[in-house]
Amino acid sequence: MSVSLPKALLCVLLVVAPGCSWAAAPRPLLSEYTHTAWTAVDGAPTGATKFAQGADGWLWIATPTGLFRFDGVHFERVSHVHGHALATSNIMALTTAPDGALWVGDRVGAVSVFRQDGAHTYAENGGLQPVGVMHIEVAPDGAVWAAMRDGVAVLAPGAQRFAYLPPDAGLPALGVFQVLFARDGTTWIGTNAGAYFRPRGETRFRPSWPREGRVALAEAPDGAIWAQDFEHRYYQVRRTAPPAGKPIKPDLDGKSLRYDRQGTQWVLHADALERRIGNAGDGDAGGAGAADQRLSPLNGISGPMLTASFQDREGNLWIGTSQGIDRLRPNRLSTMPGKVRLQFPALLAGPEGDVWVGDYSGDVWRYDADGPRWREVAGQITAAHTAPDGVLWLGGTAGVKRRALDGTVTTFGFPDEVQGLRVHALQQDRHGALWASFSAGKGVYRLEHGRWVKSGGLRGMSELLTTTMALDAAGDLWLGHLRSQISVVRMAEGDVRTPGAEQGLELGTVLALHPDGQRMWVGGENGVALYRDGRPSSRFVPLQGERGERFRGVSGIVRMADGDLWLHGAEGLYRIAGASLDAWLSNPQTLVAFERFDARDGMQGHAPQLRPVPSLLRARDGKLWYATVSSVGTIDPANILRNRLPPPVRIVAVVAEGTRHELRETGSPTLALPQGTRTMQIDFTALSLSIPERVRMCYRLVGLDRDWQEPVGRRAAYYTNLAPGKYRFEVIASNEDNLWNTTGAALDIGIAPTFVQTGWFKLLLAGLAALLLYIAYALRIRSLTRRMHERLHERLAERTRIARALHDTLLQSVQSLLLSFDAHSRLLKEGTQERMRLDQTLNLAELLLVEGRDQIMDLRAAASPEELGLALEQFGKGLTGHRAHQFEMRVRGAPHRLQPGVQDEVYAIAREALFNASRYAEAGKITLALEYAAAGLVLCVEDDGRGLDETVAATGHRPGHWGMVGMRERARNLGGTLDIDSAPGAGTRITLRVPARTAY
Repeated sequence: MSVSLPKALLCVLLVVAPGCSWAAAPRPLLSEYTHTAWTAVDGAPTGATKFAQGADGWLWIATPTGLFRFDGVHFERVSHVHGHALATSNIMALTTAPDGALWVGDRVGAVSVFRQDGAHTYAENGGLQPVGVMHIEVAPDGAVWAAMRDGVAVLAPGAQRFAYLPPDAGLPALGVFQVLFARDGTTWIGTNAGAYFRPRGETRFRPSWPREGRVALAEAPDGAIWAQDFEHRYYQVRRTAPPAGKPIKPDLDGKSLRYDRQGTQWVLHADALERRIGNAGDGDAGGAGAADQRLSPLNGISGPMLTASFQDREGNLWIGTSQGIDRLRPNRLSTMPGKVRLQFPALLAGPEGDVWVGDYSGDVWRYDADGPRWREVAGQITAAHTAPDGVLWLGGTAGVKRRALDGTVTTFGFPDEVQGLRVHALQQDRHGALWASFSAGKGVYRLEHGRWVKSGGLRGMSELLTTTMALDAAGDLWLGHLRSQISVVRMAEGDVRTPGAEQGLELGTVLALHPDGQRMWVGGENGVALYRDGRPSSRFVPLQGERGERFRGVSGIVRMADGDLWLHGAEGLYRIAGASLDAWLSNPQTLVAFERFDARDGMQGHAPQLRPVPSLLRARDGKLWYATVSSVGTIDPANILRNRLPPPVRIVAVVAEGTRHELRETGSPTLALPQGTRTMQIDFTALSLSIPERVRMCYRLVGLDRDWQEPVGRRAAYYTNLAPGKYRFEVIASNEDNLWNTTGAALDIGIAPTFVQTGWFKLLLAGLAALLLYIAYALRIRSLTRRMHERLHERLAERTRIARALHDTLLQSVQSLLLSFDAHSRLLKEGTQERMRLDQTLNLAELLLVEGRDQIMDLRAAASPEELGLALEQFGKGLTGHRAHQFEMRVRGAPHRLQPGVQDEVYAIAREALFNASRYAEAGKITLALEYAAAGLVLCVEDDGRGLDETVAATGHRPGHWGMVGMRERARNLGGTLDIDSAPGAGTRITLRVPARTAY
């Protein structure tokens, strides 16, 4: 069943008020500003009399109980400015000068000025009387004007004293409240007798009209001067008298009046702040504007009795009350006004590129920059879709409506099995058929020629709830479901593909689908992913932001023509710049930089997490429209409200070992900390007052930190276990628009060492350690010496026993043998060869007997150098009598006397080498060379025999024989080297080298 109604008839039947349009009204104050209130519980001052801000960025607040400063996070009551003490805590007047000076006026009459290089207080000795200072203003020429209860005092540039304006200046003698320097050069003075003015170039003040007490002055953007009387009524003052019989009437009520930089008029009442739109004088004199243009106790002002107002350099409006401080910050996001609160609004593109909005409880309205302007379609909607030809499809709970370009509305009832359910998503495919999904998991239906077909007649369609739908570049239909599932209806093939977790999709419930060329962006409850190329083999690549951002709950995605990607999610509206996105597309491991807009920017609520979707739409004029669960707002990507001021950075104090050290704000201060300082806390801040929660700060302690540290939720750095030395602490910051102050602030810190940390103490410790090591070494040597002596005594006793045994057995036996053989040798005839060989053998035996006796009894005296060569030559020649070989002895160099014990070891090695060569080598000639060189003693025994066997050369000794082993041991004991060079059939060469330091 379908019903069609023309647009004109709808207007007649549906609108409650006359006509189909809704006149635009000023937006509610708090839809364009974010309001923050601080009370005494938050540490805020109460009863502020004046605000001021200089180039240093501090917000200064004067109160009857003291001077406060604010960095956007903490209120701090100060008793010193730039290290100089305040004269009193009862402060009435306050201002800053272009040179950075802070001027403070006491309620009792003194004026103090504070600069980084000094301070000065002007009292009676400075030309002022002890009466109240009501107001301080710095003139364009640099002179300082003070409104006093007893007149106007001026401190001329370069002067040392204030001077009161003389009586002939035309001002009352008493009761001056305010000084105002108008843009046209006129000087205005507010007194209890009226407002007085002095045009540029004149010397005398004239009275203005009406001639009554004027205690507060304000200049309008058009140059008009507004003045307040004692009854809290404001007049637009006149320089000339009014016509006779026409008294001047007040234009509005108010305790104070201010114009901001945009020309908006702000009026302070007893218990409310009012924004006046249009002409200030319109309406009644009571100033009773619309309730939604007021900040009062009904919408959270900090307290009654508004006392002062101020606009800081970032554009924020500050209000002082009797109970705290309030701030109004201009929003970056603009919330659309409406007649009633929206309930789950749905965004849809109008036929002409404009934006239409419908919701669960109202009708569909055409919107413009000022909000809803024209009712287009009656009835609630839960989903909507704009076809390429401009036809609008609207889904509700009773049917789907088709609105044609001429305004005709046709309604299509639901299939029987989904009656009473909500339409969740709508999408027209490339053939013109409409696809609709229904709640309660009833699947999707295709509407074609007025007939609904379940799943479009296709097999494999998921029965899970379809949350969103979109067409890709190829004209295929994408359907997002629960549980990280997607269905792709391929129109050409007529089948369904279901990419999901196997292709890397892990987003939970899919909430948004946005085609981007050959790609498809997918948003879900757990993040955002990109399906590249659209091919079945492709995978979903998750988008990851800096600082762990996951982009949760994204139900709206728009890719702008300039390449920027906008996401609307559970935690706000995100902008990812095209350059950062391109870097991510080239390397998906890159973390993208982003900008987030949320409640601090004026967003009311969050992106819908089920329906209606999409929650983000680009209008024809380039603005982005977003929907939350209860509102609709806009942002113009080309004209985002920016903070162009990098935040001044200050190092406030250092707390070392529990002692706080305040710092003066100089270029690069230096702080010397006490000896032995081990722990340190450095307090710092960045003076950005708009959105201090988004201020990023980085610090490092040069000499300790290798990289910049970025604290989260704190403005302090903590260090422990510090060593003495020189450090440099540096801190930088950025504002909410990522505009960095890279100069930042720096502090040079010196920690003097205690005595135990000095180099002398370390040298003393080193000396003590060396002494202890020496003592330990001496004790060890003493112990080793004692043990050595004990062992020597043991060895000596053993050697004595062995020598005694050898003398009593072996030597006696040998002696007996010699006697026996000598007796037998006498039986042989002298001159015979047998007698000669036996005599030679007996000579060798006798020599052996003598050497054995000398070794045993240790009676041999140190031999001369010549005796070593003679002994070896005699031994070598003696061997020739037993073997058929020749022997040759060579001595090179001048013989040196050898060290005790060395000659014996050398002799033993040479004798063993000669004996082995004679007995085993089967040599024809044996040569012994003895060289006394400067580098040391060299002994070489060489033969031309058969050489060593391979087994002997490999093992270093003959089985069962230990002569070669003993030779090596003796050489090693001498600190020398023994080289044996031999090859089968090529003879053997044994070379002993003893260093000179050991030998001589």
